[in-house]
Amino acid sequence: MSDLHFTLYTTIDSLPATWDTVAHDNAFLQTPYLRVLEESAPTNMRCFFIGIYEKEHLIGVALAQYLDISKLYSFGERQHCMKTKVRNFAFRRLARHVLFVGNTMITGQNGYTFIKPLAPEDLSRLLRSMADALMRHFKQEGIRIHLVSFKDFYTEDSKALGSRAFRSLFHFSVQPNMIFRLLPSWQNMHDYVADLQKKYRDQYKRAQKKGEGIVCCEMDLSMIQTYEEEMYALYHHVALNAPFNTFFLAKNHFYVFKKQCGDRFKVLGYILEDKMIGFHTLLLNGQTLETYFLGYDAAHQKERMLYLNMLYRMTAFGIENQFQRIIFGRTALEIKSSIGAEPVPMFGFMQHNQPWVQKLLPRLFKNLEPPIRWEQRHPFKKLN
Repeated sequence: MSDLHFTLYTTIDSLPATWDTVAHDNAFLQTPYLRVLEESAPTNMRCFFIGIYEKEHLIGVALAQYLDISKLYSFGERQHCMKTKVRNFAFRRLARHVLFVGNTMITGQNGYTFIKPLAPEDLSRLLRSMADALMRHFKQEGIRIHLVSFKDFYTEDSKALGSRAFRSLFHFSVQPNMIFRLLPSWQNMHDYVADLQKKYRDQYKRAQKKGEGIVCCEMDLSMIQTYEEEMYALYHHVALNAPFNTFFLAKNHFYVFKKQCGDRFKVLGYILEDKMIGFHTLLLNGQTLETYFLGYDAAHQKERMLYLNMLYRMTAFGIENQFQRIIFGRTALEIKSSIGAEPVPMFGFMQHNQPWVQKLLPRLFKNLEPPIRWEQRHPFKKLN
């Protein structure tokens, strides 16, 4: 650890020349995506880019995000019970200024990457040192960070960090990441459908029937700009009806994303009778296909099984372009499992600046992230 140190950066132009070489294996840490955050982050978010050095050599890169919860006009409107109102009140009072080491906008272990293995002891100390440096940075601005969260670790890394410098932090689990591992034997959707049990083949056929008349088209930069208002309204409808939000995307987010990432970022629009009724987005990340934000019209979603058809469309893209897996993220766990995605546990660590709140975090967290009851589906025949 004695040879390791880091530098905080606030602009992409100030990053070292070797940044993308170090971030080669993760598109969410490469400069095209980081420029998206720089140009169109949510209004209540500030991003920090962290270079990790061994002596003078850049060996790792990381991302941190600060959120000002007081600027958020809604945490989500799907749930209106008293428990939710108490949760929202507590969050505004006890966690107005939140620091995330990682990326709150996506699911998965995308907060850092290194070109050489780092011992868990060194990594845990390094991550905590980064958070301490950022808290000092905000203190100089007159901002007191209430809550620090280190987000989205898979089981093995979570256990390793939790037994080191993270030992004193609140260790929590969140909704699983739904990951669909695609079989090499699938060359097209016909192969995929052939491996489904009858019940799920019928589901696929029913969804296709319901979706007749809807035109799905890949949107270029000009089309995204033309439909920007409609896309934002569709996204906003879905976001408002989520159980809990800590940010809302900027209106130009998808346009900036496409401008910066080009063909690696796909936007698929769903048009019915010359009207956009939905869209979804994908990021090509090596052998992994990452699903990103989407939007849809509520009436057509129910009538046309639009969301399910989007999932099948994502699956088709992954199969036809020979990706190894699709990251479907959190939410809608059961329907995602019905097409073949499986839950992968995710964990995080949290620390509040008030010791008495820290002791209450396990109880408070149950209200922030209540357990979701769902039944995992197993859509495939027994495959050899």
